[in-house]
Amino acid sequence: MKRFNKYIVSLIGASVLFSSCEKYLDQSPDMRAEINSIDKVGQLLVSAYPKYNYLAIAETYSDNVVDKGFGVGHINEPFVSLYAWEDIEDNGNNTPIQYWNACYTAINNANQALEAIVKNKFGDEAKQYRGEALVARAYAHFMLVTFFAKEYTIGEANTAPGIPYILAPETTTLPQYNRGTVASVYAQIEKDLEEGLPLLEGGKWKVPKYHFTPAAAHAFASRFYLFKGDWDKVIQHSTLMVPGGSYVNNLRPWNTALTNYTAAEFPVEITKADKSYNILLSETFSTFQRSSISGTTRYGFGTTIFQNIYNGLTVTGARFYNKGLLWSDNNYTTFVFKEYFHYTNVTAGTGLACLMQPLFISDEGLMNRAEAYIQKGEFTAALADLNTFAAVRITGYNPTTHAVTLAKAKTFFKVTDDKDALIKTVLQFKQIGWMNEGMRWLDILRHHLPVVHNHLAIDGTETFRTLEPNDNRRMFQIPKEAQIAGVALNPR
Repeated sequence: MKRFNKYIVSLIGASVLFSSCEKYLDQSPDMRAEINSIDKVGQLLVSAYPKYNYLAIAETYSDNVVDKGFGVGHINEPFVSLYAWEDIEDNGNNTPIQYWNACYTAINNANQALEAIVKNKFGDEAKQYRGEALVARAYAHFMLVTFFAKEYTIGEANTAPGIPYILAPETTTLPQYNRGTVASVYAQIEKDLEEGLPLLEGGKWKVPKYHFTPAAAHAFASRFYLFKGDWDKVIQHSTLMVPGGSYVNNLRPWNTALTNYTAAEFPVEITKADKSYNILLSETFSTFQRSSISGTTRYGFGTTIFQNIYNGLTVTGARFYNKGLLWSDNNYTTFVFKEYFHYTNVTAGTGLACLMQPLFISDEGLMNRAEAYIQKGEFTAALADLNTFAAVRITGYNPTTHAVTLAKAKTFFKVTDDKDALIKTVLQFKQIGWMNEGMRWLDILRHHLPVVHNHLAIDGTETFRTLEPNDNRRMFQIPKEAQIAGVALNPR
């Protein structure tokens, strides 16, 4: 297997990048040096998904976290620097560079699969794997351009530098890469997505929820076109995500089945592959659960967020049901994730912490469709989707008293514009609905929202800092090693 350029991917170690929480994924790159069968292509594509996640960087940059105060919780990196929106040069767990490396490693594996399919002339027999590789490649590039470049702005030229879009495995010793523009990266993402998605139809996977099936590809397309502002395609792909286009009985059943689980059962059940609401799952190496939402980081999910947002009144006039609770003094958990431990040396007791991360859930498709309807001025359809969501989040939901209406939305948010009121409703539902899951940062970027972080001094004095929409620090810094390959850093 050809090695991806070390200056784009600062290799942390093959045993980390190419292993997984599941033993059947434990294979070194050398064991897959010759991808000479369709079965081997399928095995390789298991590694075409980022093996580290963006949870810590997205959550700690967002307005889902607070400074809990001097002496409350640990002050370990990278949380301190992330909360202060400072660049981090380390590539350890929960860092931006770690996610950069994970995405480009996934891209290289997708490209290796695509090359093997062409080289061996597998043809239509490998159609689903070609489709999966193209969509997986598009997804990883999309997440990279979202985190490491200037946010895409609907209706503008988007000529700011993007990220290197890699279309083939590395073959030279020291290649030079071009970042292109955000617009050119989006164009290539769309090309890969539109070419790959139809190839997935009729495909069969041993564990479908770990792969870009047609449903998962439609989920990604729904998110991509939401960023791009193509509202008709958002509606189209969101509708194709679920059987018959109906989200009833296909959302996370918060106020029914999920209420029956204990605190220990809940994080296991909510991330199972047999749940209709889980569209794409990924096993990722991560200490996010222990370091943040079930740990005691000073800069995290604190009392004010827990009480005023997560358990605050919504536009419906009621609160959303959730499993969140106090973990320790001023530290809370949403119970969405459960850490698993993958032993690399049982005798020594060493290994890697893992999380099963839902990359796409059906709830997102519903909210994406609602927003697209709002943007098109189709408020009746949008309200129907919003109320479908509210119906599974409110205990004892009563459409007479809890239904979202234009009048209630305008009154709640103190605005006079119908569209503005409903967009704010979508954003509120999503912030509460996926607290601690990294999704809020994506909405902050799309809607150019400022982020305010409080800072508490030892004497209790509180000050506030704001990350404005035009602040270059909203782009995570590209690894300095990438400069050797001609990749310019983001401005500061």
